[in-house]
Amino acid sequence: MWRRNSLSLSSKLAHYSSNPSSFLILRTSPKSYRHGPLARSNSTSPNSTSATDPVNWAQSGPDVRYLVPRATSVAAVDLPAAVSASALKAKEVTEFVRHYGRCYWELSKARLSMLVVATSGTGYVLGSGSSIDYLGLCCTCAGTMMVAASANSLNQVFEVKNDARMNRTRRRPLPSGRITVPNAVMWASSVGLAGTTLLACKTNMLAASLAASNLVLYAFVYTPLKQIHPVNTWVGAVVGAIPPLLGWAAASGQISLNSMILPAALYFWQIPHFMALAYLCRKDYADGGFKMFSLADPTGYRTALVALRNCLYLLPLGYMAYDWGITSGWFCLESTLLALAISSTAALFLLNRTAKNARTMFHASLLYLPVFMGGLLVHRHYDNELPVPVENSVQLSDLSSSLDEELTEPSTLLKNRRPALAGAYSRPPVAYASVAPFPFLPAPYVSG
Repeated sequence: MWRRNSLSLSSKLAHYSSNPSSFLILRTSPKSYRHGPLARSNSTSPNSTSATDPVNWAQSGPDVRYLVPRATSVAAVDLPAAVSASALKAKEVTEFVRHYGRCYWELSKARLSMLVVATSGTGYVLGSGSSIDYLGLCCTCAGTMMVAASANSLNQVFEVKNDARMNRTRRRPLPSGRITVPNAVMWASSVGLAGTTLLACKTNMLAASLAASNLVLYAFVYTPLKQIHPVNTWVGAVVGAIPPLLGWAAASGQISLNSMILPAALYFWQIPHFMALAYLCRKDYADGGFKMFSLADPTGYRTALVALRNCLYLLPLGYMAYDWGITSGWFCLESTLLALAISSTAALFLLNRTAKNARTMFHASLLYLPVFMGGLLVHRHYDNELPVPVENSVQLSDLSSSLDEELTEPSTLLKNRRPALAGAYSRPPVAYASVAPFPFLPAPYVSG
């Protein structure tokens, strides 16, 4: 019986050894599974059992743990490799998205673009009156953000060689080689077209036209003008003044005199802001080949004088906003104090033209704009809160009393009085010239 078992086991082993691709024998180490009566046979070396004594080999069962197909083992070996390959590929995709996301963020000058969005959103709220369309506000801000990102990206495309020569800008995506010029042009074109289309579809064509014109003015007029003439600073100030006008037009569908308060503030504010920056970065601008106003002013006197003059232009804006019925009298006071504060830093820079005073004026300009816009939003008048001028209130009271009298008179007298009322209420067009932009002048007299 033992002989029969040993022969059958020997034949099975011979079959397994002749067919190695079908099964894989996994052995345990000699130190494992030493339990029970077979511990002595397990402790012997494999050479003393399997070849010479098949019976002892058969009894040392724990030495051969299991027999498994080779395909299962290969699958078990390939599974960790597949998992590691998938993880590596996911990491590569993540790094790819992060790299290009960072490049597009820097191309768009995202922080500057968000400031442009803030001015556009403020203009939208001011032009909305008592009811604000928040969906329209979101679409206006999104469209403005995309158009601003496109303009800033095109600016860096045109100035890639200049940026490479400046310490302040040489680490940007294009000069550092982190992204190619065709890729940047494709990004700028796509976001610019998308932003203009969004404004045209969700707001109105006037807002979309202002956005498109501002994109062209910034990328194709202001950008090349920086290398030609110092007047580029004033052209750039016009570019910065358009976004709040865009927001007002998106909300109201028109441009009125009241919509000019915030654009005027932005225009005059940008001059001391950029004069301080140009004075602090004179060497960089000279290395980059830009024609800035401060480079033609070695002493810095004219630069400081221009900055102070435009700071003083900010003084009457608070009174104008109050007099035109846009805000309350508190904003007049706050705006005047703000303008005096930034004017004092400009005067200090004029008296002592140092980098420290220029930096103080620059920081004051950064503080001025958000406080000014916040005051406009907090103290603005709604449509139902607008003050009625005295002359108009008198006319309205006379008209209401006349209408009350007409209701009590016969119809024949009513017909006779209608032309007289129409003539008394109508005013010659020239009489409205006293309302704006000179509200302190009396109404012109027109003889009948």
